[in-house]
Amino acid sequence: MKIIMNTIWFSLYCVCFFKESEDMNKSTLKYIGKRLIISAITLFVILVVLFLMVRFLPGSPINNEKLSAAQRAVIEAKYGLDKPIFTQFVIYVKDMLTGNFGVSMNLYKDMPVASLVGNAAKISFLYGLAAVIIGTIIGMALGVFAALHRNSIWDTLATALSVIGVSIPSFVFALLILIFFASYLRILPTAYSSSQPIYSSIMPVAALSTGVIANVSRFTRTEMIEVLDSDYMILAKAKGLDRKTLIFSHALRNALIPVITILGPILVNLMTGTMVVELLCSVPGLGKLLVNSILSSDYNIILACAFLYAAMYIIMMLVIDIAYGIIDPRIRLGKDEG
Repeated sequence: MKIIMNTIWFSLYCVCFFKESEDMNKSTLKYIGKRLIISAITLFVILVVLFLMVRFLPGSPINNEKLSAAQRAVIEAKYGLDKPIFTQFVIYVKDMLTGNFGVSMNLYKDMPVASLVGNAAKISFLYGLAAVIIGTIIGMALGVFAALHRNSIWDTLATALSVIGVSIPSFVFALLILIFFASYLRILPTAYSSSQPIYSSIMPVAALSTGVIANVSRFTRTEMIEVLDSDYMILAKAKGLDRKTLIFSHALRNALIPVITILGPILVNLMTGTMVVELLCSVPGLGKLLVNSILSSDYNIILACAFLYAAMYIIMMLVIDIAYGIIDPRIRLGKDEG
């Protein structure tokens, strides 16, 4: 929770730092405060729903153990499972505010959940970040190329590849890479290895990058064509500017600004959609940890993983929403009126 709150305040500081102080008027502060309150309430509601869902899931962390009723009662008292649901929730929230997410009840017996989830989240984040960087570079290049050769065979081919990339889930690409490059050609490892972290990460990162490439290339192509057909580009051509200057100094710069805004949500979606890829490639990330904790009914790990996914998404949307409102007051006014 401390990490989440620090991320919110640091992000807001970064957004506000680059804005002139006179623009930070009451309307802007009211807008930021409103978004913060809405996000905080949303997170609390999500926490309540997740807590109740986890507690009422079929099974129990101690169901599979051959214990007597007395032994079972001792273990339930140890983890606080004998208390009323409301009391359990209050205790959990109090502990969570101090960064304590409890201990693993089954999967990793009595190990702190915060360290387990933190280590797994780092791996998932690095994979997602690598996929975004690689996918963005390739996707932008593909989108620009398609826009500059629109209505040609290359544009059609690039568009077709983008549609395929958007339509097929990343885990299907992971499975194809696993079968062809790992099992058939044997040039890639079939599973993650801590002794070769970079080499064994090629397969999952490549699979995760496909969706990013497809989305970024489509968005870049659309924005690039819109910029190329704009009035100021026509005026720049009339002034006699050469093609290279038109493309790289004017069109590309203006077309890529909107593209950058979609990278945050893409990164969060990658982190929340890597479960099957991590399982296929045996990556010890957040998705694999969540699936294994569900199979073993480890309440604390399930709750921490699910809440972290929700918190990351809401925080990213909050930062983007506030950034939009500060950069473009029309968005802020429109939402306030709504």
